[in-house]
Parts: sequence; structure tokens; C-alpha cells
Amino acid sequence: MRHTMRMRSASAVLLAGASIGVYAAVTSAVASAGASHAVGAHSAKAGPSVKRFDLKGYVIDTDYSLGRNKGNTFRQTYKHGTVQGVPIAGPFVGTKFPAEDYVAMPIGNHELYVAWQDPKKHALVDVFVMNFATGVVYDYAPGSAHPESSGTVTIEHRGSNPLP
Repeated sequence: MRHTMRMRSASAVLLAGASIGVYAAVTSAVASAGASHAVGAHSAKAGPSVKRFDLKGYVIDTDYSLGRNKGNTFRQTYKHGTVQGVPIAGPFVGTKFPAEDYVAMPIGNHELYVAWQDPKKHALVDVFVMNFATGVVYDYAPGSAHPESSGTVTIEHRGSNPLP
């Protein structure tokens, strides 16, 4: 009986030691990979690398089922550096919005982060995350207590640049 208890205790200690060793090895590998990745991605000389995406030629419809823009559909017509949003369905039809500057950045597979800004004040007017693989859009339009909206996004016309 004592021999069995000693074997079980020794096995438990051995298993615990091996588990700690594996944990330490994995943690060390992840930490060193993360550190080298951060150094490579953000070198002190070059700074971070952020690619922009030119939506010139794209015509995109956003149809909102949730939030501030619920019930509205907007057509977004993109040129090089500027965008015009026009309500094509819902309560905002007939509202005239000015053309805005925009910056688009790829953030995932078939996914863009798009920020619109006032060309004179450079203030954010609207910010979108558009996932063209799932057809979902998230919209944040500053200026109210509840500026968030969500719905669907569809491409009505493609520009010359294929989506990332």
C-alpha cells in the first residue's frame, strides 16, 4: 500500500513539474515572438506601417436595421480622397449632405475601416467598419448621445482596386 502511495505521489510531482516546464517554454516562446514582432512592425526609424485603400470608383450602399440610422439606406459614392453620401431610402431621403474627405484602411480579409472627415475642420464626421465577407457594417457618427448604427453593406459598383 505504501509503495502504491509513493508511486502516485512521485507521479503527481513529476506530472506537475512537466506541466510547469511546458508552460514556461510556451510562455517564453510567445513572449519572444511577440517582442520580435513588435520590433519589426514598429521600428524606431520607420514607424508603424499602415496601408491606405483607395475606394475610388466604388459605390456602396449601407442599409441600417439598428441604432441611430435605423430604417435608412445611404449610397456612398467614392472618388479619390472624397466621398458623397446620399440617403436613398428611409426618413432621411431628401437630406443633402456635403462631400467629405475619407481615409480607408484594410483591417482584415475583405474588411475596411473607413473614416470620413470634414475637409475644412478635419473633424470626424462618420466612422465605419465594413465587412464585405459577412455583409455587415458598423457605423459611428459623432454628434448625439447614441451615435452607433449597424446594418448591411453591399457593393453596387466596384472600383479598380480589388478589396483586400
